[in-house]
Amino acid sequence: MPNYEPLFRLELNYHEDAPRIRTREGVELYYESRGEGTAITLLNNFFLTTPSWRVFTNELPQHYRVVSYDMCNHGASTHVAQEPTWDEHADDVIALLDALEIESTYLIGTSASTVLARDVALRHPDRVRGLVMSGSVLGPRGMRRHMQIQRSWLHVLENHGMAALYNQLYPEVFGSDMNEELGTPGFLGLRESFTALTTPEDLANGLRLNLDAATSPDLLARITVPTLILTGDDDFLLGPTGAKELAERFPNGRHEILPKAGHVPHLDDSEGFQVLVRKFIEEAESHD
Repeated sequence: MPNYEPLFRLELNYHEDAPRIRTREGVELYYESRGEGTAITLLNNFFLTTPSWRVFTNELPQHYRVVSYDMCNHGASTHVAQEPTWDEHADDVIALLDALEIESTYLIGTSASTVLARDVALRHPDRVRGLVMSGSVLGPRGMRRHMQIQRSWLHVLENHGMAALYNQLYPEVFGSDMNEELGTPGFLGLRESFTALTTPEDLANGLRLNLDAATSPDLLARITVPTLILTGDDDFLLGPTGAKELAERFPNGRHEILPKAGHVPHLDDSEGFQVLVRKFIEEAESHD
């Protein structure tokens, strides 16, 4: 039975004394690094910020070096006039790794940031040890459904605001069991955290960028590092069959299904999520 308690310990506060890393002219990224050893880099989707990862990845830093950061134009990192392209976001990841003296890393993407994980692996294959695609928006035959949903979310946000978007997202993103377990108190409590994680402007910029992502599934055949497709069995976007077919698109792909989890599995079951990540990395490292 998943433990939903971490959701109510969700952290939003930043470390005021945390250093920033300059990745390119006019851009500095907020980051946090926990633990030692083989590196894991957590990639935010546009709904998440660095502090929100802490309670959902509390076990991983006991075994690995876990790096999280805010993308340019989001959270506590530099905000510039023009939303960076996917290529610029990918280059920021590499500049971050360079500054932290990380030669190679496992990347964990979740929802929209699975696009960023893919693009980093394509542009900089020597810097990526493996990929975890959690709640992937990449599909075995393309991203048409994801794009349709993104347009819908963007329309709701721009015309009705953050609260209305939350009302639409909640039953789509979270699994049915969690929705029943938390009930109305959970729905209302998480709404406050959701609206505090980002601004409507930053989120709208991110959603628009999602619509510019490359969509061809043929790109995946070029990614040769170990790749895990991690999907909740109650994911509204990619179910178990789709996860298996997507994994088969990668030369070294595999898939795992997290029971009773929705589109962002670590929110429903952070313990189960971390167990599967550790299993994947241990297996990948044993064949390195």
